[in-house]
Amino acid sequence: QLPIEDLCSLTSPSLAVTLTAAVPESTEDVLLKGFAVLGMEDERIETAQQFFSWFAQVQAQMDQDEGAKYRQMRDYLSGFQEQCDAILNDVNSALQHLESLQKQYLFVSTKTGTLHEACEQLLKEQSELVDLAENIQQKLSYFNELENINTKLNSPTLSVNSEGFIPMLAKLDDSIAYISSHPNFKDYPVYLMKFKQCLSKAMHLIKTYTVNTLQNLTSQLMKRDPSAVPNSDNAFTLFYVKFRAAAPKVRTLIEQVEQRSEKMPEYQQVLNEIHQCYLDQRELLLGPSIASTVTELTSQNNRDHCALVRSGCAFMVHVCQDEHQLYNEFFTKPTPKLDELLEKLCLSLYDVLRPMIIHVIHLETLSELCGILKNEMLEDHVQNNAEQLGAFAAGVKQMLEDVQERLVYRTHIYIQTDITGYKPAPGDLAYPDKLEMMEQIAQSLKEEQKKLPSEASFSDVRLEDPESCNLVKSAESLNPRHQTTISPADLHGMWYPTVRRTLVCLSKLYRCIDRAVFQGLSQEALSACIHSLLGAADSISKNKTQVDGQLFLIKHLLILREQIAPFHTDFTIKEISLDLKKTRDAAFKILNPKAVSRFFRLNSNNALIQFLLEGTPEIREHYIDSKKDVDRHLKSACEQFIQQQTKQFIEQLEEFMAKVAALRAMATQGGPKYSLSQQPWAQPAKINDLVSSTYKTIKTKLPLTLRSMSLYLSNKDTELILFKPVRVSI
Repeated sequence: QLPIEDLCSLTSPSLAVTLTAAVPESTEDVLLKGFAVLGMEDERIETAQQFFSWFAQVQAQMDQDEGAKYRQMRDYLSGFQEQCDAILNDVNSALQHLESLQKQYLFVSTKTGTLHEACEQLLKEQSELVDLAENIQQKLSYFNELENINTKLNSPTLSVNSEGFIPMLAKLDDSIAYISSHPNFKDYPVYLMKFKQCLSKAMHLIKTYTVNTLQNLTSQLMKRDPSAVPNSDNAFTLFYVKFRAAAPKVRTLIEQVEQRSEKMPEYQQVLNEIHQCYLDQRELLLGPSIASTVTELTSQNNRDHCALVRSGCAFMVHVCQDEHQLYNEFFTKPTPKLDELLEKLCLSLYDVLRPMIIHVIHLETLSELCGILKNEMLEDHVQNNAEQLGAFAAGVKQMLEDVQERLVYRTHIYIQTDITGYKPAPGDLAYPDKLEMMEQIAQSLKEEQKKLPSEASFSDVRLEDPESCNLVKSAESLNPRHQTTISPADLHGMWYPTVRRTLVCLSKLYRCIDRAVFQGLSQEALSACIHSLLGAADSISKNKTQVDGQLFLIKHLLILREQIAPFHTDFTIKEISLDLKKTRDAAFKILNPKAVSRFFRLNSNNALIQFLLEGTPEIREHYIDSKKDVDRHLKSACEQFIQQQTKQFIEQLEEFMAKVAALRAMATQGGPKYSLSQQPWAQPAKINDLVSSTYKTIKTKLPLTLRSMSLYLSNKDTELILFKPVRVSI
């Protein structure tokens, strides 16, 4: 017997629905329904066999009902499986379509890429072909210009002043430059030659037009009526005005030629020809005018050489400046040919002035000419405008060298004739008379000046006041006093003529000649001056007193040293001499008969070899300093004056002291001893007379010496310095 609950354990959906719809109220109902389900509602279980059959059916039904949920789930899942299979089929179909699309895409992409690459290649080839065509067209454009340029150049209506001429010239230059840079092109020589021919035609047109313009200007100016040009100034003005007016007509063409002259030799050649034509026309116009002007200046200043040089140089300065300015109206680049022309024009002035210069004999004129040429012309004019006055500077330098050479030559002659060969007149050696006379004149003028109202006059020059110095005082009264006094010997006119001439000569030479030449001339002049002063001092010493001669020499040497001090130069010169003493000694040795046997020796004792080695003359250099020479003679003169004055005052005392010293020396050296008091010349009376005589000599002659020193030197400091050694000795 089956439990009732088993019937309710069925999980079939249909059963579940039925069971849940209505629960039987009784067992019978349940069984009825169970049998109905089994299809046995009409059957009866009467036997065990039926029961087992029924039970088997129930068991089968129960098994079936128990697996129904699984079958249902299976069916449910089978539905999902079918759906998944359908979806999978759809996905596979989609994948197949996608794969097909991918293959088609790859195929299309490959074809498109190939097409794109082919297009790019075609575009690249097209660009290359276009560039090649343009390049060929560009290259051919230079060759194609040949026909156009040739046509224009052969046209009878072509003018160099037309607007298209310069652009045509630029195209011609570009074509020639391009063809010249590509010699590997086909027919390169043919086209280059044809373009060169075109360039020659263009250059010929430019040159012809420019040359004709310049020549026509010159012809017009040369054919003018001379009466229309009353003077040379108007003529020069006309020469420049006409050319300046015509400059714009050719300046543009010339500028084009100048810009291309460095690139092509044809342009440089045409430019040189234009330069030459221009300069020839200017020379043709200016040459006669400058020559006539220089001749006119020469006639106006025939006797005034300085005025002639100054006016002539000023005229050439204006000519050079005007020519440079006019040249710049035509050309933009300089040329050395212009300076060559100006040098040639300046040479006309030099040719006139040089004969005059070499005949000038006065140093004043020559030194003034040097100043004009060196200071006024070279330093003032040329340095301020060196570019325009380069040619003028060359002519002036040449002229200055001639003047300096003439000045040096005349200075040598002047030193020989007026200094070395000077013959003093009696008045030149009238010392101290002329100094005393000048002092008296100055004193009288001073006294007259005191009587007049105080006002400026030429007598304000103060000479040595005798009242300011007591000439009879002793040497101890000599103290330096600061006062403004001028000695008669300090006046320029009272200098000894050779001193005055030497200093004037040096002052004129100092700024006119080179430093080395000046040093040589100054040494020669100072040596000659010192020699003349020594001779004059000897003459004065013979005619007057030795003191006058010595003070005359000292004073003029002081003047000489003082006056050459401002010359900022070295008065030292180097002299080179050849010492032939060794040569002479070697010659005597080789002429010795004993040396004959050594002529043919093959060792170092060979006489000829010894002569060559030992007989080489020596070159000796020694320096001569003119300033030191003046100082040396001044020192010697001062020492002689001091020695002479000391001897004059205390000569007897010095003799006495010498005897005493000799007596003592004799006793010291072991000789006979003598008592000083026993000597007749050492007696007190003798010594007293000696001292009195010496004191009398000092008292008598010292004022005269001081008077002479004051008269000649008139400088208390100098007098004190000079007299101090004398005072110390006394």
